[in-house]
Amino acid sequence: MYTEADLQSAVAAGALSHEAAEALRAHAAGMRSAPIADEEQFRLINGFNDIFVTIAAILLLAAAGGIGAAIAPGVAGLLIAGAAWGLAEFFTARRRMALPSIVLLLAFVGGVVAVPVNILAETDPDMAGRTAALIAAAIGLGAGIAAWLHWRRFMVPITVAAGAAAVVATALALTLAALEPLVGEERLEALLLPLVFVAGLGMFAFAMRWDMSDPARETRRSDVAFWLHLLAAPMIAHPLFNWLGVTGGDNIGAGSALGVLAIYVLMGLVALAVDRRALLVSALAYVLIALTWLFREFGMVELNVAITGLVIGSALLCLSAFWSPIRRVIVQQLPATLRTRLPVTAIPVPA
Repeated sequence: MYTEADLQSAVAAGALSHEAAEALRAHAAGMRSAPIADEEQFRLINGFNDIFVTIAAILLLAAAGGIGAAIAPGVAGLLIAGAAWGLAEFFTARRRMALPSIVLLLAFVGGVVAVPVNILAETDPDMAGRTAALIAAAIGLGAGIAAWLHWRRFMVPITVAAGAAAVVATALALTLAALEPLVGEERLEALLLPLVFVAGLGMFAFAMRWDMSDPARETRRSDVAFWLHLLAAPMIAHPLFNWLGVTGGDNIGAGSALGVLAIYVLMGLVALAVDRRALLVSALAYVLIALTWLFREFGMVELNVAITGLVIGSALLCLSAFWSPIRRVIVQQLPATLRTRLPVTAIPVPA
């Protein structure tokens, strides 16, 4: 089975012409009655060997971490980061294995972060307040630099999201450190959710910048955008539903439950317009909580969970089945300048 990444690699290597690749994509789209872009493809595994290598790599990295922890604080992170980079030289740079590459990238950045965290945990475990925020910012900056170096060498699509997450963490920590003398340590927690929400909107805009540079979704830029959307979605969804009181579970009211449904519908429209399903997935847990509460309030105590699953599952399956025609209707309502920069929509199939 050939993936979109394989087609891109074949065109880049000259083994397949761009026109032939386009013809193959058009044929596949015709068989699905939907354009390739609507499939929102990203490469994860090519076969069981990817899973086999990933398991082996995790075992090796865990062993390196255990040995390092027995030596001295911080050594575990160094060994994990070094081992992850070395493994990536073969399995990422040469073999281009997707799942191992993702795990090795996360291990490398995580190892870099673990070095100062482990050292600080041994020297000053009770650190808090402004000093802790400044140190967190420095650690986030280090993680961002590590992600940038990894991107320059291996160009794994998830690396941009990892680096963006590190930059956001650095910015949030610096902002909290700057605000702490003004508002006091007690009020910093109340400011965190609004800051995360604003950062989520910025991350969504950053993801759209990558997405709009490849509306046909034929290059690595689309894969980068996928991971950025996956990162932005919970940063947007969690603050919104937290403000509605959904995280309290049993304490939500009818207004909050209906608000959750309204926001989810709005997120669905945005997801359809930009052809990304991450927003729908990230907000799904909150919708399940809200619907469960509503059905229980209507007297369906014993079957509220089952009915919630039936309603949400059926709705999402119908949306998936008719994603392309629904999306075509929504995109047609947008301004022409915006339509040209969004992924292509399905062409109606003649009767």
